[in-house]
Amino acid sequence: MYKIPSQIEGEHFELYKLEQMLKPIGYSIGGGWDYDHGFFDFKMADDDGYHFLRLPFSSIEGALDTDGTIVELGTPFILTHVYQNDLDDFAGIGNVSASFDQFAEPKDEDADIPKKYVDFGKELVRELEQILL
Repeated sequence: MYKIPSQIEGEHFELYKLEQMLKPIGYSIGGGWDYDHGFFDFKMADDDGYHFLRLPFSSIEGALDTDGTIVELGTPFILTHVYQNDLDDFAGIGNVSASFDQFAEPKDEDADIPKKYVDFGKELVRELEQILL
């Protein structure tokens, strides 16, 4: 993970309006959200792994699944996961009969981030500052 300090940290937005500003430029609400926090993700690349710029947010008024929720932005960061090239030794049968986990564990879930993605992430944060401030 590589944090990118920004002027947008601590800014407050109505979640719906924030989503309307970010979706057209390639962001989506990423997995791992809960009723009080979540992430907007921008997929930078998918080469032998994936690279995302993540913009965290936390609810300061209302739950994320309610109308009019106000959120506060956190520090944007780059997240890199490197895929395994071979079979996952730990893939197995799930708890439910006939279920299984089809996804391999990442080879390195907090891999080093190539400079080109750090530079790209900084450009994306500058773009966010221009749009949101």
